[in-house]
Amino acid sequence: MITLKSQREIETMAQAGAIVGSVLDLLRREVKAGMSTEDLDRIAEAFIRSHEGATPSFKGLYGFPKTLCTSINQEIVHGIPSKKRVLREGSIVSVDVGVHLDGLHADSATTIGVGEISPETERLLAVTQESLVAGIAAARIGNHVGDIGHAVQTVAEGAGFGVVRELVGHGIGARFHEEPQVPNYGTPKRGPRLLEGMTIAIEPMITMGNPATKTLADKWTVVTADGSLSAHFEHTVAITADGPRILTKAH
Repeated sequence: MITLKSQREIETMAQAGAIVGSVLDLLRREVKAGMSTEDLDRIAEAFIRSHEGATPSFKGLYGFPKTLCTSINQEIVHGIPSKKRVLREGSIVSVDVGVHLDGLHADSATTIGVGEISPETERLLAVTQESLVAGIAAARIGNHVGDIGHAVQTVAEGAGFGVVRELVGHGIGARFHEEPQVPNYGTPKRGPRLLEGMTIAIEPMITMGNPATKTLADKWTVVTADGSLSAHFEHTVAITADGPRILTKAH
């Protein structure tokens, strides 16, 4: 069931989202070669808990053990932070984080280059961000979920990249994952209609090669089947009378 949020609930989600956005800004500044993904996780958890009432959404969600999902290079999503996972110059790391505040969640992700990255990798990140912008622009009252996916898919595939099919965006609010599912591909005017008060996480997961995936033995980390690089950008967005409102921007 799709839940519509009141203005008060949307404002609370925006407060949670401001913390999420600030975490990602902090991590963009902190990421450097030689750090472990465990280091990033520790920084993020301390920052989130420094805000009264705020807790990490992911920690304990479906049994996930950490605050962040940290996914390196060919890892698409759900990489588990570890002291053994050390960032290397020229790599990319996708960082996904959620914050729970006053009974509501907000969720965002970004992909960060470690030091100097190749021009092809820079282009993957830029196009993935462009596809997120296009998806958000389609998140308007009267459009459908398919319009969002179509917008993302058009940008990503138009640039020659792959769109992951097995993983999707989602509604978000009192529960971290709510209806509707928000695929990164689709047909305009198909799927649930977008209504004022809906809050959704739009999250393109785009690959440099084939978009097929596989899950590693840890039962969490999803990687590209062909080993190609993958980028992930995400915002939590409210559908409002004034158009899409991004709730996960740092204040």
